[in-house]
Amino acid sequence: MSEQTGPGGFAQRIGAQVEDADDGGARIAFEVREEHLNPAGTVHGGVLATLVDTAMGQAVRTTTGEGEVPATSQLTVTYLRPGTPGPLVVTGRVRTRGAHLTVCEAEVEQDGEAVAHAVATFALLHR
Repeated sequence: MSEQTGPGGFAQRIGAQVEDADDGGARIAFEVREEHLNPAGTVHGGVLATLVDTAMGQAVRTTTGEGEVPATSQLTVTYLRPGTPGPLVVTGRVRTRGAHLTVCEAEVEQDGEAVAHAVATFALLHR
């Protein structure tokens, strides 16, 4: 993808933009605003969890065939430092693609520093 597009659903509603998704990887841009903060004034963990899940889901979609739909079956997020208002970049990548399960990793960065790391397993549903 050469231009930003919304990922659809909830992630698009909060402002996530897919910058790139190809060959088992994806990059999402996100602008942290006041409504994304927790009472401590840092990025809410649920926002970060949504972003990593979305980036990894987009990465998996680049590897799926006709009728395959990725569904998150396990997600672990490690919060490394507080995020603040301003731009974030989230990258997701497929680590292992199986017939029924796919394992991914994602990183959230702000100002060149890691904010969160995530690992997820996606089940590949067949329609």
